[in-house]
Amino acid sequence: MFFRSIVRGCAAGAAGTTALNAVSYLDMALRGRPSSSAPEDVVEKVTEKAGHPVPKTDDRDNRLSGLAALAGIAVGIGTGAAVALLHGAGARPPAWLGGPATGALAMVLADAPLAGLGVSDPRTWSPADWTADALPHLAYGLVTYGLVTAAHRAG
Repeated sequence: MFFRSIVRGCAAGAAGTTALNAVSYLDMALRGRPSSSAPEDVVEKVTEKAGHPVPKTDDRDNRLSGLAALAGIAVGIGTGAAVALLHGAGARPPAWLGGPATGALAMVLADAPLAGLGVSDPRTWSPADWTADALPHLAYGLVTYGLVTAAHRAG
């Protein structure tokens, strides 16, 4: 049962990550805003601090972009697994609370490194910046928590 919860949570987190990306790309398309370089900046700082910086070659930006996307997927899948384990342990708020809470958890896990590494300071973000970050994470949370709940009901 424990392993099944993790697998189902990973699948729910992957679906939630797809929803987050879709909402982010829709926002970019509608408002014409560029993609953020913050994920790549986080990867760059983490790899440097770990003593394994991404080599300074012609394709470095591509590698950072790929690693940043993979890190985002890992956060999404890992958050889904954690939520599924919590759900299996009895933490089962209603969807109107569990979905936004799941999105908030993912948002904290994604944004904490930004602040902690000095890549960005959320205290300086505009309302538009917060909205561009919060809405995709809300979509993530609703999809992920909804699928975790559905999987639990299905047995």
